[in-house]
Amino acid sequence: MAEISFPLPDLGEGLIEATVLEWLVSPGEQVERNQPLVEVETTKSAVELPSPQAGKVVRIYGGPGDKINVGEPLIEFEVPDNTAGIVGTVPKEEAPKRRVRLSAVLDED
Repeated sequence: MAEISFPLPDLGEGLIEATVLEWLVSPGEQVERNQPLVEVETTKSAVELPSPQAGKVVRIYGGPGDKINVGEPLIEFEVPDNTAGIVGTVPKEEAPKRRVRLSAVLDED
């Protein structure tokens, strides 16, 4: 088993921190991928953050009212060794496709 950390992701619009409103999971709990983990509030809105993967919750960072900066640890999971490292990556089948401008293609002739 391996322990991995999931940092507070960039929530967009130049936001650098979020306030924990409520944890929806507890240490020792087994979670599934995309299961809501925590509700956080930014200066723009309140959002639920989903789990990036399945695993056992080992540690949560911050309690209600605590501020966490983008990139700082939010939660730690215990996962099988063969799945360690998938947090924060995009599976190939979900990777965004590169767009090519039609004019760039036509100019090549």
